Amino acid sequence: MPDTNIKFPDMPYKRPDLEEMKAACADHIRRLREAKTYEEAREIFLSYEREDMRVGAQSVLAMIRHDIDTRDEFYDGEVSFWDAAEPELSEYGQEWNKAMLESPFRKDFEAEYGSLMFTDTEISLRTFSPKNIPLMQRENELTTTYSKLIASAQIEFEGKTYTHSQLGPMKTDPDDARRLAAWRAQGEWFRDNRPELDRIYDELVHLRDQMGKNLGYENYIPLGYDRMGRNCYGKADVEKFREAVQKYLVPVADAIYRRQAERLGVEYPLSFADEALSFRSGNPRPKGTAEDVLNAGRKFYSELSPETKEFFDMMLDRQLMDVLSTEGKAGGGYCTGMGEYRVPFIFANFNGTEGDVTVVTHEAGHAFAYWMNRDRVPSSYCWPGMEACEVHSMSMEFMAWPWAEDFFGEDARKFRYSHLAAAITFIPYGTLVDHFQHEVYEHPEMTPEQRHETWKRLLGVYQPWLRLDGGIPFFADGEGWQRQGHIYQSPFYYIDYCLAQTVSLEFWALLQDDPRAAWEKYMAYTRQGGSRPFTELLKNAALESPFSPDTLRTVCEKAAKWLEGYDLSGIE
Repeated sequence: MPDTNIKFPDMPYKRPDLEEMKAACADHIRRLREAKTYEEAREIFLSYEREDMRVGAQSVLAMIRHDIDTRDEFYDGEVSFWDAAEPELSEYGQEWNKAMLESPFRKDFEAEYGSLMFTDTEISLRTFSPKNIPLMQRENELTTTYSKLIASAQIEFEGKTYTHSQLGPMKTDPDDARRLAAWRAQGEWFRDNRPELDRIYDELVHLRDQMGKNLGYENYIPLGYDRMGRNCYGKADVEKFREAVQKYLVPVADAIYRRQAERLGVEYPLSFADEALSFRSGNPRPKGTAEDVLNAGRKFYSELSPETKEFFDMMLDRQLMDVLSTEGKAGGGYCTGMGEYRVPFIFANFNGTEGDVTVVTHEAGHAFAYWMNRDRVPSSYCWPGMEACEVHSMSMEFMAWPWAEDFFGEDARKFRYSHLAAAITFIPYGTLVDHFQHEVYEHPEMTPEQRHETWKRLLGVYQPWLRLDGGIPFFADGEGWQRQGHIYQSPFYYIDYCLAQTVSLEFWALLQDDPRAAWEKYMAYTRQGGSRPFTELLKNAALESPFSPDTLRTVCEKAAKWLEGYDLSGIE
């Protein structure tokens, strides 16, 4: 058994032997098919779970350590190994899934573990064809190439060089000229690298389209939904959500940006650089150092509940967060889990902006949910679907409002306003990302230039407050989608953020009336782990579905009223 109290730096990594992993899978499949009793089948199932978590932990360790320093040749080689190995192993995983579905003891498994594991297995089986193995391997290579390209950025600005994350604070600088120059510098980097970004994505689109056709689909979209594990809604539901966003939310977001233009004394529609600045005196910034932000996080979680106190102390004590922005580090941030050790891990890039606090609330919201469900069987129940996972994180951001002074000091009032405003204005952007991907995969024959034109057209639908005049290279020319890694690496993921943000706004509304009741609902939702589909998780916690147009309309009305009436006196 592994040491479940081990610290992250001490976790051993050793590349498993691919043929031995295949043989172990094949042996489990054979034994399960030959099992004579449920007790025997159950023990084989639990053994497979343990082996799967062991192998998975090694894969995740390699990924994290590679992302911490993409220049590390050893872990670069290990990621290349896993990029090639995982598609091959998936063939054995699908054979295991078939054996489980065909087991004469299926009803016994369902009685003990629930039926969702079989529903999800049936969806998973629809995602695989042996023909797709080389395509999946190439897909992995391309997404790794994209990640390394973004991480390698050396952006010249004011005589120094910066990564994308390190440039972030300058992109929200209160000085108009400096902020605009930072946006232009980043835009120039993307423009210079556009041929490679276009090439990578063009190949990915055609690869994925072929994957879908290899499975008998017209295009990639049905496969994309299945790969996301969607088990309670489909394309028609997402289209209905999009309509509600355009009808109820875009006008509210537009009003927010009109008021922002007035505060800043700039023309409307806004430039990308002006959209990024909420207040003339500057956006809210966390007080103190990165260590101060983490200490404020410890105070927040210590006072929120006994469960969150135990969780966050564990994260700090076992060094399960890597948050500083350093040379060679991959961009962005995420939370993942290492099943063998029963712990989550948070990867991020602190840069002195309010996003640092978001890491401590948002990513730790994911991590807390995993921690609460770390011992679930099957291990797939430790996490719910992606859209359900984002509810944990986005709602935890709002739970932290009473501690805003600890994180932001005198900028706490700014933060509460801009945070709620950002939650509203994000949803149109996220919906745009999803709509764009649907059009791309419906028309894989598009040229790179046509994809840029499509993005620019949809910008006018979902973000009419932005000025597309070419004043900022790349961003104002309809090319800005290429900075959104999810479009390259996780097709159709982004709408999950929008659905979850809608639910998080329900929690925000509850917090205004009864914080204790809001927390109890949050825990009722979180304690279910991934044992139910998204819509059932919501129903069991007495929360409304984001697919109901009334949900979006109601939360928009309440948030709009709060923002319009919020006292910004004394804040420039």
